[in-house]
Formats: sequence, C-alpha cells, structure tokens
Amino acid sequence: MRTYNEELQYLEKMSPNSWKIKKGFVPNMKVEGIFYINDNLEKLIFDELKNSCRHTGMGGFLPGMKQIANVAALPGIVGRSVGLPDVHSGYGFAIGNMAAFDMDNPKAVVSPGGVGFDINCGVRLLRTNLSEKDVLPVKEQLAQSLFDHIPVGVGSKGVIPMTARDLEEALEMGMDWSLREGYAWAEDKEHCEEYGRMLQADPSKVSSRAKKRGLPQLGTLGAGNHYAEIQVVDEIYNDYNARKMGIEYKGQVCLMIHSGSRGLGHQVATDALVAMEKAMKRDKIEVNDRQLACAHIKSQEGQDYLKGMASAANYAWVNRTSMTFLSRQAFAKMFQSTPDDLDMHVIYDVSHNIAKVEEHWMDGKQKTLLVHRKGSTRAFPPHHPLIPVDYQLTGQPVLIGGTMGTCSYVLTGTDQGMQETFGSTCHGAGRALSRAKSRRNLDYTEVLRVLDQKGISIRVASPKLVMEEAPESYKNVTDVVNTCHSAGISQKCIKLRPIAVIKG
Repeated sequence: MRTYNEELQYLEKMSPNSWKIKKGFVPNMKVEGIFYINDNLEKLIFDELKNSCRHTGMGGFLPGMKQIANVAALPGIVGRSVGLPDVHSGYGFAIGNMAAFDMDNPKAVVSPGGVGFDINCGVRLLRTNLSEKDVLPVKEQLAQSLFDHIPVGVGSKGVIPMTARDLEEALEMGMDWSLREGYAWAEDKEHCEEYGRMLQADPSKVSSRAKKRGLPQLGTLGAGNHYAEIQVVDEIYNDYNARKMGIEYKGQVCLMIHSGSRGLGHQVATDALVAMEKAMKRDKIEVNDRQLACAHIKSQEGQDYLKGMASAANYAWVNRTSMTFLSRQAFAKMFQSTPDDLDMHVIYDVSHNIAKVEEHWMDGKQKTLLVHRKGSTRAFPPHHPLIPVDYQLTGQPVLIGGTMGTCSYVLTGTDQGMQETFGSTCHGAGRALSRAKSRRNLDYTEVLRVLDQKGISIRVASPKLVMEEAPESYKNVTDVVNTCHSAGISQKCIKLRPIAVIKG
C-alpha cells in the first residue's frame, strides 16, 4: 500500500485546469488518465485520495482518481481515460468518467459500469415565450399543476396508457413511438441526441423482469436527483448562440426535465453485469476492480448488452417526451393557451449515461470507437454532421442541470473538446457527500426553508429525500462549468436559475 506522497508522484499538473495520471498509478494501465479541475474542486478530489490512503480495506467505492486509472487499464481503450470536473466515485467507472474503445480491436470491451445503472439519464430543456413577470403571480399554482400532471416519486405509476405491446414498440422505436401516438411534435425529435431513437435497440434483449418494472413507470419522473424545474434565464454569455436556441432575453421562462430509464434501465444493467461476469471467466479478461465487469464488444454478451442498453435509452427518451407532453398540458391549462402559442419548443435533449459508436479522428486517421459516457455529456463542435441543422453554426447545446435550488447552464460543444475528450464535457454538479452522509448531516426542514427564502416553490413527493439532494451535498455547479469553459472543452452560453422545483 503506497502512502499519499508516493501516490502524488504519479500525478502531474498539465495546465491550470488539468492533471495527468501517469502509467503505474494502478497496474496494467494501457493509456494515461487525465482529469479536469479548478482550485476549488482540486481539494475535494485530492482529499478523497488522501482519505483512502489512510483507511485501507474499507468498504465503499475507490476514490475517483483510482477509478479513472482502473478504466485506463481496460482492454482496447484508446486516447486517455478522462475525468471531468464533476467526477466522483461510482460503480466501476467514476461518475464523470469518459472512455473510448477501438471497435477494430477484437479485445476491446464494453462495460455496463461505464454507462451506469440509470441508462440514458438525461436532461431536456424547453423554452417558452413567457417572462418571469407572467409566471410569478401564478408560480405556486403552476408548480402544483405540474406536480399534479407529472407522476413523481420512487414507485410512481404513469398516466399515459401502456400495454405490454406498446412497451415493446416504445423500446424499439423511441420517440418515433411518441410521435405516432401523438405525444410529441415532429420538431422535438430534430432537437434530440440520436433523434430520440437508437437504431440498434432490440427489445428481445431486455429481460421480462426489466419490462415488468418499466411498464407502469413510463412517463414518470422517479426519485433521487430527478426533477422538473421551471427556470428563468439569468445570464446570456453568447448572444448569437442563445438566439439560435430561441432564448432572446434575461427573464425568459424555460422548463428543464431531468430523468432516466427508471427501473427498466437499472434491471438491464444488473442483468448484463451477471452475464458479463461469466463471459470474463470464459474469455480470461483481466480487470483491476471487479465492478468493472465487461465483455468483448463483438461477443454475444457485449452485443446483447448494447442492444438492451439502446432499448433502455429509447425508453428514457419516450419517458422525457411523455413528461414534455404532460408539462405542455399543464402550462397551456394555466395560461389558457396552447403549447404552440406558448412556443414550448424543445431546445435540446442530452443523455448523461450512455455508450455510443462514433467516428473520431486519431493521429490523422478516422477510427470507429465505442464511447462510454457516464455522468458526462456529448458536446460536438460546430459543423458536426450529427447535430441538427439549427445548431450547425453554434455547436451542439449541452444541458448542465444544477442541484435543487442552484443554477443550471447551457453550454455548446467546441473543436478543442472534440480533440481532447472525444467531444465530451461535464454533466452537472457531481456529489460531494454520499446520500447516507447527507441524510445524517442535514435536516430536511432547514433545506426547504432555505429554498423558500430564495423564492423557489417546491413540490416534493418524499420530503425525507430532500437532504440527499440539498445543494450542500454537491460540488458547486458554477465551478464545474467554469472549469470546462476555461479548459476549452465546452463554451458557456446561458445560465438559468430555478423558480420552482418538482421532485420525487
């Protein structure tokens, strides 16, 4: 066991915002690691390492830096194992870790730990033509109306009628199903990563247990860090890009929806981990941490997982679309108008937990890579063929959800990010305290009182869970975003602040 000072020999500061993890920090590293932080975040990640050097043999997760390095030891990884500023330890991969694997290398792997349990947990942002002045007088009623329209909470059940056959079709078709059933507008799809449908989805690779968990939950928000927030534009950093998104002035009202694939995605990940443990024995795949269960991309298990994951991703897009439909209804009812007249268009919808096959340039050659993004957002630059025509000149919008009662941001992708992080950036604030610690240290009535003082209306299904999501439990989202901006891997565009939160 090395001491903290010995561990530091393997870390090198490369720029004001980035550190390199040299080979040897953990055994078998195929590539180096890199993580992006600023001075405020630096203390958190280094303290995590220092504490783990003191306490050996403790349960729980490895420190984030070790996890980034263990990922760098996986077979077939290329470039670097990247830790983004919101990085914190998670299952296998750290949350806020991104890694790319060479599809042409028969030994390259896919790891469910590199996607996470909440497959395609992501964020959607809608704009409106309402201003803060229009909403403030009816803010409480609007929050209540959203809470009534959107089912929230741990076991919440959906209101959109679904049969088992509908679910099969939704898993395969993603937002095309919503469009066919009348829950989406055609232009919603255009402003969605993958156009709201991953084509490799195969519902037969999703277990009946996962489908059983998913059927009643479609169109529900769930619990944990998921929320729907009524937000107001607080700052505009790039006027041209903001206008392209339909954001014209400070005080304009938006709606942000953050949710994922609920119990279905969790079950897909759990099923895959079991299958992959067997595959690893059979194919003699060596990893540093047993949570990094993985399988060769081309193996049966690898392909089954990718098809099941794509189905769960489609489920999550249908889920966010259903909540968009319900939110549009709530707003229209409140303002005695129509969603169309309120200009409730989707600005963009991004995924934070997903693995995708993408083309990237490496050493002057084009390569096909399987890019794992866990707690990390795709951030493609201007002129990239995979982003919608409206955003060709701005770069892809990147939605960064803050924590309850703090601000959120919209960024855009950059060419530098494409070169350094395979077109990836941060996804949010990132936890600083574990959920259990938050419950022990914070009092939920106090958390609610602070939100009330800030003038934020809140509707919560389970108030006891509020402490887990209190701003104190998280890193400062502004630090995280500023780090990505200074490092050049994405560019700030808009800052939003919440005026009402609906949570599970």
